[in-house]
Amino acid sequence: MAIRFDHSTGTAGCVLASRLSETKATKVLLLEAGGSSKAVLFTQTPVAYGQLFRTEHAFQIFTEPQEGLGGKSKFWPRGKLLGGCTAHYGSPEDYDEWANITKDKTWSWNEFGRYFQKFERVLADPSYPQVDTSLRGSDGPVRVGYFNYSTRFGQDFVKSCQALDVPFCPDFDNGKGTLGVNRILTYIDEKATRVSTETSYLTPQVLARSNLKVVTGVKVTKILFDTTTIQPKAVGVQMQSTLGGTTYYAFTNKDVILAAGAIHTPHILMLSGIGPASHLREHDVAVVKDLENVGAHLQDHPVFDIHLKDKLQLAPVFLMRKGFIQNFRYFLTTLQYLIFHTGPLAINWGEAAAFIRTDDPKLFPRNEYPDRLSDTTSGPDSPDIEIFSTPLSYKDHGGFLFSEHTRALHVCLLRPSSEGLIRLKSSDPWSDPSVDPKYLQADQDIERILRGIRFALQIQKTEPIASHIDFEDPAFDGKLNEYSNDQLKQEISERLETLYHPMGTCRMSASEDEGVVDNELRVHGVNGLRICDASVFPSMVSGHSAAAVIATAEKLADVLQNQ
Repeated sequence: MAIRFDHSTGTAGCVLASRLSETKATKVLLLEAGGSSKAVLFTQTPVAYGQLFRTEHAFQIFTEPQEGLGGKSKFWPRGKLLGGCTAHYGSPEDYDEWANITKDKTWSWNEFGRYFQKFERVLADPSYPQVDTSLRGSDGPVRVGYFNYSTRFGQDFVKSCQALDVPFCPDFDNGKGTLGVNRILTYIDEKATRVSTETSYLTPQVLARSNLKVVTGVKVTKILFDTTTIQPKAVGVQMQSTLGGTTYYAFTNKDVILAAGAIHTPHILMLSGIGPASHLREHDVAVVKDLENVGAHLQDHPVFDIHLKDKLQLAPVFLMRKGFIQNFRYFLTTLQYLIFHTGPLAINWGEAAAFIRTDDPKLFPRNEYPDRLSDTTSGPDSPDIEIFSTPLSYKDHGGFLFSEHTRALHVCLLRPSSEGLIRLKSSDPWSDPSVDPKYLQADQDIERILRGIRFALQIQKTEPIASHIDFEDPAFDGKLNEYSNDQLKQEISERLETLYHPMGTCRMSASEDEGVVDNELRVHGVNGLRICDASVFPSMVSGHSAAAVIATAEKLADVLQNQ
């Protein structure tokens, strides 16, 4: 029996449950703290996912006060549902870097890249002949394509970037490099429904398997170990449905696979006695295995939002406003979405993106940017900044929406140097862990973000996107280009947020002195326990994290099935 449990968006767990249960002799128990995403309408409608952040479908986590952000605590919502979805795989050089760190070439793009192709289904689209489908997977469970609604603003963003010498990239994810600009291929299908690993892997046929059981609404509170052997061995898990409720147990003679994400995976490990011994003793947790790197090396993609007023008044602001006219337009848009599978409800918030390097002399001329920054990328063809467009502007993770017509550009730091920590606040499993990303701890992080903002401000001043923007309204960022570097750095410290991609807190390594799991995702010094989520990434992916998690789960499933 294989036991897997999840406290995050379930990206890897659904993959593993589906793949491992293909072998009839393997019994799989899938445990999820939240519920099924299939029962939540907002998870299926592309434009609506942000509505979940402050609901029971997400963990309401706040970071420790961030010194680099003026002492502010930042909201870090983490999904509490089966599934999960996002696109863009990162640079092939990212995975070559993984292979170097782990001393295992099976993690290089030439070998690991096939697992991206295994999960994806990219079919030829006559509207996008530039996508070479021979380089993509065509029969995997995850539908990938250009089925989201494309706004004129997103289309003009691509043109403006090209006007500034950012090359057009035919396909970010075909293994030929990611530098350039284009629309983003999304996990949205032909019916404009958002695809997750639950909907694609846990199909009715898979759920009907007698050797697979999926249990939702249970929180794993501890991993159970046999400590009578030379090395501790994971033998099961302890769980509860409610605080103070009945405690349940599940046992296995195979592997416990922990896939709870970069925050909750190290949290559960430490609650179970796997982590830095001195820290565990501070919270009266019995030490099962002293592993110093559990919860260490936390990295995230921080993002700076640029709020723009749309003088053309083409933004789909009626999605957020209330009133008779707005309600009527929303009604028509809903019919358009349900009948024709298009329109504003099919918008993917991230429409188009530019992946650039802050040392590119064409974009950042030496006479204007004389200071040399250390190279944090995985290779010369890899980006360290992503700039993407959204059809509406927002603040506070969608908690505040402007009443005016708005657009936005967003600057994301892909390869930060700063590293943070996940630690226990107490031994109570129902208490959130301490999350401290230590934003901007490394001085050059703010310099890179600053360069990214400067380039984004050039984009907004360049046609055809410039025609969309009212640069005069002081309530928006039309005059941000007039700020000095010191003023922009102050704005960064006040406005930087997460792009929801924490990684690295149980990273892969060749030895336990450097990480938590080995190249087959086994926890160092512990038998019967593996980890499969973004916490195992040995270095940052210069893209969005979920695709790499899916590929990692596909690879682990292969390893386990071939044992």
